[in-house]
Amino acid sequence: MSKVDAHHHVWDLTVREQSWMVGPELDPIRRNFSLEDLAPLAVAADVSATVLVQTVGLVEETVEFLEVASSNDLVAGVVGWVDLTAEDVADRIAGLRAQPGGERLAGIRHQVHDEPDPAWLDRPDVRRGLAAVAAAGLPYDLLLFPAHLPAAVRVAEALPRLTLVLDHGAKPPIAAGAWEPWSTDLAALAAHGQVHAKLSGLVTEAPWDRWRDAGIERYAARVLELFGPARLMVGSDWPVCTLAASYAEVLGLAQHALAGLAEAERAEVLAGTATRVYGLGGSGR
Repeated sequence: MSKVDAHHHVWDLTVREQSWMVGPELDPIRRNFSLEDLAPLAVAADVSATVLVQTVGLVEETVEFLEVASSNDLVAGVVGWVDLTAEDVADRIAGLRAQPGGERLAGIRHQVHDEPDPAWLDRPDVRRGLAAVAAAGLPYDLLLFPAHLPAAVRVAEALPRLTLVLDHGAKPPIAAGAWEPWSTDLAALAAHGQVHAKLSGLVTEAPWDRWRDAGIERYAARVLELFGPARLMVGSDWPVCTLAASYAEVLGLAQHALAGLAEAERAEVLAGTATRVYGLGGSGR
């Protein structure tokens, strides 16, 4: 069954630093990663299309990613970055769409979990920017910690026309073995039909050297239970995932989580949801 990898990254440290790479524990990924590195892994895993996701809050990176996507058949969409607090957000999104490869702009994301203000999503200027994303017909990726889930619920309530995609299950506290309030707050967010989720990023929320023994399947099952096949997609979070697991192992974990589904339901999670939500291949949103 052909798959869409709905979440991966690339970076070139000779072009710019990745400011989030703090601490020696990230040394294994403190090097360049390119689409040429990913391509053979994708082929081996029967991944036919990917979504390339921003890593830094710079529009220049998004412009570069769109140009890369325009000349690479593997990248079907780019989740980029704009300054949501700018008054001319709509014009900035239009500017990205006018760039080479702009037709592959599939969504917008910001590193909310890095903001010092825990109520960043509640700010009026941010809400105005999110409304502009909705008006542009683009989904918005939520990159959160569990503590931000209540604010995400308020966004979903205030902006029902905004399609939301939750990255990495809101990074559940797998390493600590904790369950609440993550599970309850995730259910509150999933109750809003315009919210989708990625089965991604879980291996690096577990202990990296023993993620298989950390009960990770329980957390994956909860995400599947709450969102269902029609609102769930699979993402590798490569190359960040390689801190704990290989590309093939991450996709294998997803396949295991979906084993109880009917074939048509698995097809939704493995390709259909991402294709539809991100408008890949001209499918529209």
